[in-house]
Amino acid sequence: MKDFEVAAYAQYLGQLLGSEQGIFLAGSAPPGRPADQNERWQMGREIRKGDTYRQLVENSGPGGYYTELARFIVVGRATQEQKDAVACSVAAQHETLKRLKPGTSCQEIYAAHNEYMRGKGLPEDQRLYCHGQGYDLVERPLIRHDESMSIQESMNIVCHPGFANATVAGGICDNYIIGPDGPVAIHKTPQVILETE
Repeated sequence: MKDFEVAAYAQYLGQLLGSEQGIFLAGSAPPGRPADQNERWQMGREIRKGDTYRQLVENSGPGGYYTELARFIVVGRATQEQKDAVACSVAAQHETLKRLKPGTSCQEIYAAHNEYMRGKGLPEDQRLYCHGQGYDLVERPLIRHDESMSIQESMNIVCHPGFANATVAGGICDNYIIGPDGPVAIHKTPQVILETE
């Protein structure tokens, strides 16, 4: 099976559940190489035993609201390096979640995230790693250095910190609704590398 076939099946399942649109980025890699989130034209690789497959689903639900979910899947057993990379990303996400409270400045959250990444010896996130969602895939607030908005209750926020080096990629992606005391996860998908035979 090739990367694009798995991504197409994910899109098919979403549409059966009422989705009308979405972006599905995916990629696989052998042990010792980072699995990237690729565009469709780059998804021709055949997945083999021992490979890591990475899937990002950016999908609208039946009511039109967007959410995202991303996980790594290993055909076999994950290496310790892979587990550590995902664990680093999960920890980075949890550091951001502690700050996603009503009234918090997005600039402050962004600065704290990059300080955390530097403190762990990881590269700063130059991407838009955390942002609002609604009827558009990306909506304000944007967790970045120049955002004037602050976090407010009832916002739909996605948080997807990640990094890659020459041998491994780490990442995690989940949505949260901001409650009066902070974020509440919209699902219970385990925040680990999924292993399959």
